[in-house]
Amino acid sequence: MFILITGITGRIGANLAATLVGQGHRVRGLVWERDQRVEKLAGLGVELVPGSITQPAEAAAAVDGVEAVYHLGAAFQGGGPFTEEEYFEINVRGAFNMLEAARKQGVAQFLFAGTDALYEKYIPGGMRAPITEEAPRRPRGAYALSKSVGEELVNGYFLGHGLPTTILRFAMVLGAGEILDFPQFFLSKMRDSAPELAALWQGEERLVALKDGQGRYYKKHVAEVRDIVQGCVCALGKEAAYGQTFQLAGPGPFTWDEATGQLSEVLGLPVVAAPLSGIPTYYEFDLSKARRLLGFNPQFDLGRMIEDALRFRQGEDLGLLPTR
Repeated sequence: MFILITGITGRIGANLAATLVGQGHRVRGLVWERDQRVEKLAGLGVELVPGSITQPAEAAAAVDGVEAVYHLGAAFQGGGPFTEEEYFEINVRGAFNMLEAARKQGVAQFLFAGTDALYEKYIPGGMRAPITEEAPRRPRGAYALSKSVGEELVNGYFLGHGLPTTILRFAMVLGAGEILDFPQFFLSKMRDSAPELAALWQGEERLVALKDGQGRYYKKHVAEVRDIVQGCVCALGKEAAYGQTFQLAGPGPFTWDEATGQLSEVLGLPVVAAPLSGIPTYYEFDLSKARRLLGFNPQFDLGRMIEDALRFRQGEDLGLLPTR
């Protein structure tokens, strides 16, 4: 299959390209002039074309001749800074331009990268039940709002034009080695966020196992980049995915005592437990829909992420492309 990837220079796009090429697909990547990190793609044999999704003619040229589109390109919180206008132009008008090009050229499937930023995950007391795809969308801020409008466009093209579309909502994505530096595990990086933590600082680094007001350790559900790539590949060509939205994440959530306990063993740092007032991090996703309809089977739980992060830092080849 001939497949276009927008956002191919990003951590997900680059690793998705490598996986698709390895499966025998032909891949074209649209390269934005503000993000030309193409060195990581050298040797893959992908076709790279310059252009912007905000320009209708350039979007159409990128889609010309392809059979499927992974629309990963977006202005996102970690890649900026972006203005409010840029979020709209890139994430809304850009999605419209890509959908129009896909509709006019009759692509077999349009796969759209959504985000868990659409959910209201941080509420008093934490989430009481796993988050499903049917949870209300309550986007806050320009990024989440623009991606929510993008989803409406995607669904509109499925319902109004019969374009086979699939929305894949990504959890927070961690690249190789990043779990070892996750800021919220380290007292030095968290001590300025609350008086309770500042009082614990004694001049030496420690890991901090955060607790909420009910005495529960914080809980979070993220994804290693290879699990997100697997989910993207699982959705390709599946009729059961057309017109559907799927949440993608790792095998399950982790709690702060689990994470800091394992990191303490490998980093040699002590752990201190710290209850915090205010709204906690306490959520997980229900992945049953993606497991059932896509055959999604994420592999990289907390333990494996830490194990692979150590191997990656020691120079072992894990088959991953650079995250930057």
